[in-house]
Order: sequence, then structure tokens, then C-alpha cells
Amino acid sequence: MILAFDIGASRIKAGLAVGGGIEPLGEAATPLADFGEFADAMARFLRGRSVRGVAVSIAGVADPATGRIKVANIPCADGRPLARELGAALGVPVLILNDADCFALAEARAGAGRGHRNVFGVILGSGVGGGLVLGGRLVEGRGGYAGEWGHGPVLKTRAAGYDVPHFPCGCGQAGCIDTVGGARGIERLHLHLNGKSLSSREVLRDWLAGAPAARRTVDVWLDLVAPPLAMIVNTVGCSVVPVGGGLANVHELIEVLDRVVRGMILRGGDAPLVVPAAAGAEPGLLGAATAGVEAFAAEAG
Repeated sequence: MILAFDIGASRIKAGLAVGGGIEPLGEAATPLADFGEFADAMARFLRGRSVRGVAVSIAGVADPATGRIKVANIPCADGRPLARELGAALGVPVLILNDADCFALAEARAGAGRGHRNVFGVILGSGVGGGLVLGGRLVEGRGGYAGEWGHGPVLKTRAAGYDVPHFPCGCGQAGCIDTVGGARGIERLHLHLNGKSLSSREVLRDWLAGAPAARRTVDVWLDLVAPPLAMIVNTVGCSVVPVGGGLANVHELIEVLDRVVRGMILRGGDAPLVVPAAAGAEPGLLGAATAGVEAFAAEAG
């Protein structure tokens, strides 16, 4: 039996791996300042249960070589060898996974990527993230950063006929896809192009209604986001790109992104490529549980 957690800056969600799926166990507030309280919040879900191990999906990246995690929004966990320290606190082996990796694995096994050999899972939420599954196996890569297409100074400075600056990114660089690709990025673009501050929901509502200012914003967004995504599709040979995060709820936006990306890749075709996620409401828990079942079974021989 594997206990899975999906941990964000506000909530800790827990579930048990059951028959290839997940049985939700509830949730608790995420302690941010005290590591003992953080571990205790997870330990409550272990009481009365005998489990082989714990698998954790978290909005951070653990270096496979050192085990130390970079997780900006949970200060008490940042910089720690989290798997080792949580394992000591909980008394069971712990596997730490990036939340976008868990999303990609869940989509590859039980969502839009089911039946596909190579899957690139994309998160378009507040920012931009991603995870890569090749040959059915999750790819971690050096430093644990495989699939993180949101970072790197790759953006052009003129898109859809408009000049766009290289906005500074939280990673310390400028011109990263993360600065324009997610919800905050759409808001940043709209303010720059139109001089008006709107939420991403308002921008996309206006876009669906045909408002010229919102059309301008989405046209620029597409011209910035689609080319790097097309290059990744060509590079990794993925046959499907499931999209999660808040922007994926606007299916019309994902449909137009799909059409633009398919027009840029080497292998054409009429079948949708960039599609809304389909693994269900808890891909973090499902992906963590899937990875945990496989990892701990391999350790057991």
C-alpha cells in the first residue's frame, strides 16, 4: 500500500493508491514555517495504516544527486534533503516528485496520453511548467529539471506585429516563457499591449467575446508560446501534449494553441496534439501514487 501526497503552498492532499487509481483521504493546511509541523501534518494520515512507502508531489524540484529540494513557496522544506528527513520523521521510505512530473505521468498512464509512447505534459497555471514521459517512463534529468520548458531566455521581442520586452523572470533570467505563458503572463502582456490591468479570466472572457484588445493579447501570447512548444514536440517526438492548469479550462484557447503548434511542427496531421488534460481532478495524487507503486515495488525486488 502506498500513501500519496499532493502538497501546495496552502493545502496538503492525501490519498491511497488503490487498483491503479487513487482513494482520496482528505486534506490539511500546509504548515509553511515549521518543518516539524509540516511532517506532523502528513503523519496524521499515516496513523492506523501500514504502508510500504510515501510518494509526494510537490511544487518544487529535488536534485536526484543530493536529494535537496528547491521549493520557493514552502520555506520550511526549501533546501532540505526532503525524502531523507521526511522518511526519518514518518518512519517509512519517501519518494519526492515534482508536481508537473506527477501531472505528466498521470496523463500518460490514465489521461489524454494513454496509449501514447512519448508524452509532454504542460502546465499553464499561474506560470508555466512541464513534465516528460518517454517510452512510458518519467524523465527526471540532471538536477531534476527535465521538462521545465518555462525557463531559459528564448522569447523573441516582436510577436504578432508588436514589440514585447523581455520581462524579468523569478529564476533570475529574462525572456523566459514563464513570464508570458501562464495566467500572470497573459495579464502582463495585456497591460503592456493595451495599458489596462485585467485578470486573465477577464482577458479570456473578452477574447471569447471578440474584443479587439483581448484578441491582440491572445495573438501575441500565441506567437510567443507556440514556437517553443513546437520545437519541444519536434525534439522529444511526443505524439500528445496534455495541458493542465487554470488556462486549460478555457478549451477554446487550447484548441487554437493546438492549431498553431500543429502548423509549426515537422510531422503534420489533422489529429489534435495539444489537448486539455483528462486524468481527472487529482493528477498530482494519481501521478505520485503511480510513481510510488513502481518505485517501491522495484526496491522490493
